[in-house]
Amino acid sequence: MKFEYRAIETDRLHLRILTLGDTEKVFRHFSDDNVTKFMDIEPCKNIKEAEEIIKYHLEDSGCRWGLFSKEDNELVGTCGFHFIREVDLTAEVGFDLSRPYWGKGLMSEVMAAVIEYGFTVVKLEVIDATVEPENERSNVLMNRLGFKRESELREKLIYYYLNRKNWEESLINTLKKRKI
Repeated sequence: MKFEYRAIETDRLHLRILTLGDTEKVFRHFSDDNVTKFMDIEPCKNIKEAEEIIKYHLEDSGCRWGLFSKEDNELVGTCGFHFIREVDLTAEVGFDLSRPYWGKGLMSEVMAAVIEYGFTVVKLEVIDATVEPENERSNVLMNRLGFKRESELREKLIYYYLNRKNWEESLINTLKKRKI
């Protein structure tokens, strides 16, 4: 399923698909071992590796948005869908954020928009994620966003999933509470 992914706006960020024109920013971002600590990649050692990351996502059936600050157009992180399974309309979501932006609520803002996009535009039925048990911030984020946690670890990773029906019910309940 090759889908044309469009830009997404949040209050503080502009999300757009990374291009080769972003190579230097991607290199700076992914050369920080704090960013890649819980990822399945090593920190970038040269600009060519950053270019390869972008090319991989451009050729993949999923996508990788760069998260650009509306304030200064700085790349603060990335987020996107990968491992799309067409048979059951499921995609894994992955995300990362530069250390200076941790603890500011940016990834909650981004993920809310990306989840909505996945369910309403891409028409996914399930969005899932794998998180290392030691990655406390990401585990908290998954729970806050309403992802369900599988009881068993898979390959030493925590597996989370959110299905469209539960997401829609959560939205309806949130709207009902606001009307009170």
